[in-house]
Amino acid sequence: MSTLTPHRGDPPATGWRLGRALLSAWHGFILVFLSVPALALFITCVVFMTLIPLGVGLVFFLPLMLLLRATANLTRTAMGSWSGVPIATPYRRLPPGGGVSGLWRRTRRMIAEGATWRDLLWALLYLPSSLLLACFPMMLIVNGLHGVLMPFLWEVAYRHVDPQWYTFIKVDSSQRAGLSVPWGLVQMGLGLALAPWFARINALWNRSLLAPTKEAALALRVQHLTESRTDAVDASAAELRRIERDLHDGAQARLVAMGMNLGAAEALMNSDPEAARVLLAETRAASAKALHELRDLVRGIHPPVLSDRGLGDAVRAVALESPLDVNVRVSLPARPELPLESAAYFAVTEVLTNAAKHSGGQHVEIDLAYTDGKLRITVTDDGVGGADLMKGTGLRGIERRLDTFDGTLALHSPEGGPTTVIMELPCDLSSRKTSPS
Repeated sequence: MSTLTPHRGDPPATGWRLGRALLSAWHGFILVFLSVPALALFITCVVFMTLIPLGVGLVFFLPLMLLLRATANLTRTAMGSWSGVPIATPYRRLPPGGGVSGLWRRTRRMIAEGATWRDLLWALLYLPSSLLLACFPMMLIVNGLHGVLMPFLWEVAYRHVDPQWYTFIKVDSSQRAGLSVPWGLVQMGLGLALAPWFARINALWNRSLLAPTKEAALALRVQHLTESRTDAVDASAAELRRIERDLHDGAQARLVAMGMNLGAAEALMNSDPEAARVLLAETRAASAKALHELRDLVRGIHPPVLSDRGLGDAVRAVALESPLDVNVRVSLPARPELPLESAAYFAVTEVLTNAAKHSGGQHVEIDLAYTDGKLRITVTDDGVGGADLMKGTGLRGIERRLDTFDGTLALHSPEGGPTTVIMELPCDLSSRKTSPS
């Protein structure tokens, strides 16, 4: 009969739950400190809002309100990370423009937006709600610790002062100080037990104020669709210009040259057959080059391997042509829809091209998988890192391409590498089987 011994590196379940409870209580204690500047910002924002007609508020209200939004966003991030309750951002993009007129338009939009008033209400209620919901378990734990230490404190500090009260226990002797210990342990246990529950309740309460309403979510969705449609139209126009340029500079020029060569060969056929034969040979070589360029152009529009074999084999074909050592792993039970599949293919191609040009690495790992209703593509290279999504147009162009399909792009590229690009596209897989991985 064999027995199983726990792995040394695995913490016991009880210890893990205790650590999680302590962490939840500590996070609640931190949130109280966030509530203080939120309340101060509420007061200043309201004061300067009333001073807008005098002109003073017009200068200070907008930056103060943006600072309050940053505080609210920090709370949203904390709630999502610490309590597992994601809170969406409800803000619409402010209109551009400088000068007094631009400042007035932005301030007017800020005041008219419902999220502004919800943020102000949240900032007003944040401190009392944090003290009640976030800080209460930590207060129980600290007060319980005070009771556990009461016998020591009695001997050291409380013996020669007026009788101390520990909640309902009057501590005026060593025996009564000892009675504080079990009650302190009860409070500590109660605080630890309540900490995760109170953290989640506090997160849900904050979400009720900070999350977008249905109307705001619909407005944000309309704004997102408008922006993504504009990006799609711009990308399509740029792609048409590229195709026209490639045709004009490549295959079209060769076809014109071929026509001229054929005309010259026809004129020389009787007078100089050898020169005509040379021109025909040049024309045949030019026709092969024109055909190759046309195939490359078609492959750039929609590669045949993508239509025939699916995303996995199309990415493998690109990997074989890359100057880097590329390893591709595919775990797709079926194929995405053709437009999304095409967008994913060109996004991977662009990322791989950027890695070959700028990363300075030698090896790239590409992982294609389908999880939780999303096509997830991870590209990792062993280059020098330092890539920035806000610099350059390559990654931003990929992000805009994915945004058309409600996709996202995440970049992690510390100095020294490695660089990891994660792309996610929500989709439903069709019944068409993809190639075996």
